[in-house]
Amino acid sequence: MKVLVINSGSSSLKAQLMETSNGKVLAKAYCQRIGLDKSFMDFKTDEKRVVEAPMPTHKEAFQLVLNSLTDKKIGVIKSLDEIKAIGHRLVNFGEKYNKSIVVDKRVAKDLEKYVHFAPLHNPPALLGINICMELMPKVKNVAVFDTAFHATMPEKAYMYAIPYEFYSKNKIRRYGAHGTSHRYIALKCKELFGSLKGKKIISCHIGSGSSICAIKDGVCVDTSMGYTPLAGIVMGTRSGDIDPSVVKEIMDIKGIDENKAIDLLNKQSGLLGVTGKYSDLRDIDDNLDNPRVKLAFDMLVYSIKKYIGAYAAAMNGVDYIIFTAGVGENDALVREAVCKDMEYLGVEFDTKINKTAPRGTIQEFSKKSSRVKVYRIPTDEEYMIAMDTASLVK
Repeated sequence: MKVLVINSGSSSLKAQLMETSNGKVLAKAYCQRIGLDKSFMDFKTDEKRVVEAPMPTHKEAFQLVLNSLTDKKIGVIKSLDEIKAIGHRLVNFGEKYNKSIVVDKRVAKDLEKYVHFAPLHNPPALLGINICMELMPKVKNVAVFDTAFHATMPEKAYMYAIPYEFYSKNKIRRYGAHGTSHRYIALKCKELFGSLKGKKIISCHIGSGSSICAIKDGVCVDTSMGYTPLAGIVMGTRSGDIDPSVVKEIMDIKGIDENKAIDLLNKQSGLLGVTGKYSDLRDIDDNLDNPRVKLAFDMLVYSIKKYIGAYAAAMNGVDYIIFTAGVGENDALVREAVCKDMEYLGVEFDTKINKTAPRGTIQEFSKKSSRVKVYRIPTDEEYMIAMDTASLVK
């Protein structure tokens, strides 16, 4: 079955066409600068092409993706009829939507009630679904929620110590994010290591947005992101965990309202806020001689180490530490710094393999004598979305 996977951002749209019978990716598209000047699309099949085209809205972007997939010169399918379903990545729509679901117009309308759970991610994702239903009305759409994998967290992990009515009436609790990625890591760990019964895994999804997940017996028991994706470790432009009183101080100092203060914590903080210049780890790594850049790097590493230690304590140990996502997969400096001085936990890290291992592969970084095994496993959220989608529309 050919499934189109869609991930809509505020000014971007990512798409991937996959044949689910064998997991082969037929094409990838990445539309950027939607609603801005000089918008363009990276389109990759056997080779990569850049297509410049006006995209005033997501509708034009999605239409460009469809046109490219069926184009006689660069396309990979003869007709859109070959696409049997469309899978969408959705971050968080509350407790009601805690598993993948087929979306019709009624469900899409109901989803609008819950966009506030992830205000940066949910509106464009819902917009993507509505556009797909408009342009391809005969094709079924499936929503795959990032929070689904975290639905197994116990109450003691997902509840906040605030008046209970905020949960009972308003559903304010920890939801987490990147669950589709962490679920993929659990799946690959099962393939690599056998049954996960009795196994304790700490999955480190480190990218521009990052989260740590504690996985026991193959299911999530805790995760670092909270009610929104703002909580947890230091991120590219997000502050991560912070004293709530700081928000009031920021409002008073800057003379701004709470919405602008939260926007500042989401978009102007994290690595960018500390360095004043860089949010990308490649830039951070290249400028570690700058004291503020080194401070940002150290804060990131320290925040990851703290969560690993906390989750090892919560699970009464850890068997596997997994690095994944852009930074986790590709940044040897971060991996080494995180795993340094963890001998107490049973981690013996091989710095040579860490520095020399080729990118894009599953790789062990721990020594043979290490009690805790450290691996890199490249994540594939699109694969999980495509397979979920195929399973619901057969």
